[in-house]
Amino acid sequence: MNIKKMVSKQAFLFSLGSLYLSLLFIFLLMDVYARPANNSALKEKASDNKDENEILPPDHLNGVKMEMDGHLNKEFHQEVFLGKEIEEFDEDSEPRKNRRKLAAIFAKVDTNKDDRISAQEMQSWIMKKTEEHFQEAVKENKIHFHAVDPDADGHVSWDEYKIKFLASKGFNEQEVADKVKNNEELKIDEETQEVLDNLKDRWFQADNPPADQLLTEEEFMSFLHPEHSRGMLKFMVKEIVRDLDQDGDKKLTLSEFISLPVGTVENQQAQDIDDDWVRDRKKEFEDVIDADHNGIVTMEELEEYMDPMNEYNALNEAKQMIAVADENQDHHLGKAEIMKYSEYFTGSKLMDYARNVHEEF
Repeated sequence: MNIKKMVSKQAFLFSLGSLYLSLLFIFLLMDVYARPANNSALKEKASDNKDENEILPPDHLNGVKMEMDGHLNKEFHQEVFLGKEIEEFDEDSEPRKNRRKLAAIFAKVDTNKDDRISAQEMQSWIMKKTEEHFQEAVKENKIHFHAVDPDADGHVSWDEYKIKFLASKGFNEQEVADKVKNNEELKIDEETQEVLDNLKDRWFQADNPPADQLLTEEEFMSFLHPEHSRGMLKFMVKEIVRDLDQDGDKKLTLSEFISLPVGTVENQQAQDIDDDWVRDRKKEFEDVIDADHNGIVTMEELEEYMDPMNEYNALNEAKQMIAVADENQDHHLGKAEIMKYSEYFTGSKLMDYARNVHEEF
């Protein structure tokens, strides 16, 4: 009798499980058919961010004081002090390891081994770290160039790039290629078309004379990283001035430079962010960018300010970085000072400084 009950119970559970699986399968089918159809016949799955980033010019440029959109680069000090090692200083890293790394960097910057860093030593170090960023960009550019040069003929046409760009945005690459080849109209949403138009302007700027609408690997480097090309740096400056210039005189006043981004202040937190925005940009405009201190920033001044390989700017930056931590006012940076102000130099606060500084040195 007990055996019969057990068999009956198992049969019931098996039937219940089968019913559950059947219902699950039905719901999955309903979900698939209930989904809205894709509006674009050319669109495929969502684009892979990695692929898109490989062929799109970056918004952030390492070792450059200003972003492509005109915002100040908040990580500039760390980028020109740490170079490629910036990623090693993680806030979650063990503080003692970070102290040792920082001590090792201090020893490298201090070339005359007098246990302090002068403005000239810091200047040379900044130029070295900036060159590191440049070499890293060259290495990445080689990879990215081959990604958009399918026939490996050493140059990329605008059409080749456009096909790869649209594929990265989720369009069917083969269908786009066929339409481009046959000169047929592409159905592209307004936002994507605007990005494409801006990229096309930039593409032709990177195309060195005689213009042939084909970019070599070197020209493609200028397209992705305008900060390392004098001609493209001028174009980048023009774009920033155009976005900030309110009266159309192709110059920037203080009020234009500190104008808040589009948007309204909705709460106190947003107000605090806006206050920081104004304060930081006012200081940068008056102390650094406006070289002749006449209250007007020209394109030439902005170009000099943004040039990452400008040695005069590197010296000024070195002096500014030293001044931040120079507690004894000797115009040099000592070991203890750089440790105490580690957050400014590395972006990572070294905890228990007072307790551990003697141990480290």
